[in-house]
Amino acid sequence: MLLIFAGTIGRSGLGGQAWATLQYLLGLRALGHEVVYLEDCGKSSWVYIWEKEDWTHELDYPAAYVHACLEPFGLGDRWIYRDNYRSLGMPLEQFTELCPRADLLVMRAVPFWNWRKEYELPRRRAFIDVDPGFTQIAIANGDAGLAEGIARAERRFTYAQRYGAADCAIPDEGGPWLKTRPPVFLPEWPVANLTATHFTSVMRWQGFKEVTHRGVSYGQRDKEFPRYFDLPKRTAQKFLIAQMGIKPEELTRHGWEVAPGEVVSRTPTSYREFIQQSRAEFSVPKNGYVATRGGWFSDRSVCYLASGRPVVIEDTGLADWLPVGEGLLTFNDPESALRCVEQVNADYVRHRAAARRLAEKHFATDKVLPALLEAAMN
Repeated sequence: MLLIFAGTIGRSGLGGQAWATLQYLLGLRALGHEVVYLEDCGKSSWVYIWEKEDWTHELDYPAAYVHACLEPFGLGDRWIYRDNYRSLGMPLEQFTELCPRADLLVMRAVPFWNWRKEYELPRRRAFIDVDPGFTQIAIANGDAGLAEGIARAERRFTYAQRYGAADCAIPDEGGPWLKTRPPVFLPEWPVANLTATHFTSVMRWQGFKEVTHRGVSYGQRDKEFPRYFDLPKRTAQKFLIAQMGIKPEELTRHGWEVAPGEVVSRTPTSYREFIQQSRAEFSVPKNGYVATRGGWFSDRSVCYLASGRPVVIEDTGLADWLPVGEGLLTFNDPESALRCVEQVNADYVRHRAAARRLAEKHFATDKVLPALLEAAMN
């Protein structure tokens, strides 16, 4: 099949977001499909230049980043970056000629705010919700643009594996929602055999604003992480956080080691190296993911698992759909977080092997993507 996959590589300018899309592009191509990457900024491209700490509406900077991310994988001529007036990469005429032949247009994370007639031409359209709870609450609170954009997709998928459960607080908005998992392309994420000392994570302190639904507020990491501020002072285990959005001293005074997230995640290569040079992941999700009990799991955590790095994560309801206890350990408070860290270190080799098995069985692209395509096309 010919598949057009839309993401946010250029607008984020970060390796973690690039990998979130690359997993799909590489996995779909490995399954024998023809893939084209599309990034549509709508009326205007507005992108942060990390090196200059400034903004630009020109297309050259984000388009160059898209090319730099895709070219090493043989996709250097299989992309287009566009707004209402300009485009770079594949000639626009060539792209629009592909649209009537496309079997599926996939929108990951964000719908198109400016709908174009050529997006009606692929046989089917699908949307992938990677922020479960926040997406549905935004629609429930009256975000008409988001609702209309998602409604243009005949099939809508979410990372909320517990969506619809009695104790899941995600509202029934914008659906019907089908369940899918964050994939990882295992050939590009081999087991890392380096000796490592630090539990790590890559973290944005606050990606967007807190939301409220039925009188309950759902926040970001700035609302959830402070519960664990003093964790490094209670164990000999070292922790390193690659973070954006909080002053480093707010973490270092509690014993956390800190790296600039925009540097660690500057390219797909640097992002992968950081993860594979880690001992394990220590992850505190956004407050909204924890509070809604949607069973969310991270496209970053699957990279740790694939690399043979155990994942220690605050629980979002994972045990309902994933084996927990080996390679993947969940906690609900600082005391149980400490126990998880101790369990990993007490039998590290076993947990490393179990982490890789989890990636192979539950998140490998050859397991996740065929089911996604079947549901999208039927």
